[in-house]
Amino acid sequence: MNLPKLLKEVRRQLSLSQEDLARKLGISFATVNRWESGKVRPSKLARAQLKAFYEEMVDSGALVLPVRMADNACAIIQGICKEQT
Repeated sequence: MNLPKLLKEVRRQLSLSQEDLARKLGISFATVNRWESGKVRPSKLARAQLKAFYEEMVDSGALVLPVRMADNACAIIQGICKEQT
C-alpha cells in the first residue's frame, strides 16, 4: 500500500471529498489532489497534520481500516518523512 491508496481509503470511509479532507487538514484541495495522484509528497508539517487527523479518526472509531492497511498506515505516513530527509 502507498500514500495515495491510503488517502483514498480514508476519504472513502469518512465520506469526504478531497476538498473536505483539505479543509480538515488546513491545506488546499490541490494539495490533496497532488498527494493522491502521487505527484508530490506531503511536507513535514502536512505529514504531522495528516498523522494527527488519522490517529484522531481511528481513536474516535470513525475510521476502521482493514488490518492490512491499518498495520501500515502510520508507517506509510512516517516513511514519507524518512524518504525525504
